[in-house]
Amino acid sequence: MADFRLDQAAGLRRLFDCRRLRIVTFASGTPGVGKTTLVANVAIALARQGLEVLVVDENGGARHLGAFFGMASNGDLLQVVNRTLHLEDVLFSPAPGVQVLPAGRAARRLTCLNNAQQQAMLDGINGLARPVDVILVDSSPGHAHGFSPWGLAAGEAVMVLSGSGASITEAYALIKKVSLALHRRHFRILANRVKSANDGQVIFRNLKKVAAERGIARLEYGGAIPLDNTLKQLGQLCQPIVEALPETPAALALKEFAGRMLTWPGAEYEHGGVEQLVEQLLHSEPGSEYRARMQG
Repeated sequence: MADFRLDQAAGLRRLFDCRRLRIVTFASGTPGVGKTTLVANVAIALARQGLEVLVVDENGGARHLGAFFGMASNGDLLQVVNRTLHLEDVLFSPAPGVQVLPAGRAARRLTCLNNAQQQAMLDGINGLARPVDVILVDSSPGHAHGFSPWGLAAGEAVMVLSGSGASITEAYALIKKVSLALHRRHFRILANRVKSANDGQVIFRNLKKVAAERGIARLEYGGAIPLDNTLKQLGQLCQPIVEALPETPAALALKEFAGRMLTWPGAEYEHGGVEQLVEQLLHSEPGSEYRARMQG
């Protein structure tokens, strides 16, 4: 098993070409806050800075990332794991510098892959044609404990919420669930579709106060994206606002957030810790670490 783990780590080092890899997961406590649209625009904004971006899309049905770009998915990472499809059959590229990996079905199975399936996943990921600078995980809210192993492996977790009371309540509930079940104690709050930056700050301060008083998690301010009906309209036309209308307040805020994201302090896996990513995604004993963290 030790040799297998070393082989996995070596493969991922080749994949990421010794670059400083960033993995950021985007989550929300409730649908309808614009998370997937936000992730799509952040991916495009990062690519326009010359970065290679891989988006791991855990969503299924009408909410998947391909739908935003008007593209149909040809499969799921699970089919790569089962060797019924090659990675290039599943990946699609909606824009230069951006690749999307549909992984909704695989995300629900990562904790119970056998060694052969783990190796198939590694072989598939190593099949990426280009090294990756940033991985964005568009997390599904359907996981029993809040995050999949992809989401848990991310160095940063961004909780996306809107100004509605239900969105704020459910975001806090998800933070509490992931904090208690999976021991993730740090989140960044991104207020989407708010009337003003001040509204975003007020929402953040209230959440931060409650989380600190109850010892749930440490929250940091991620930013605010102003309410802009054009953003939704362009989404219906499969156009990211950062490209179609780059000087609008929402587009400027999204580009600012994408740039600020690159300045966040390095996570543990960025300091010689690619093995940690392997341990999170491709366990030597299927599901053992993830289950242990859920029970811990």
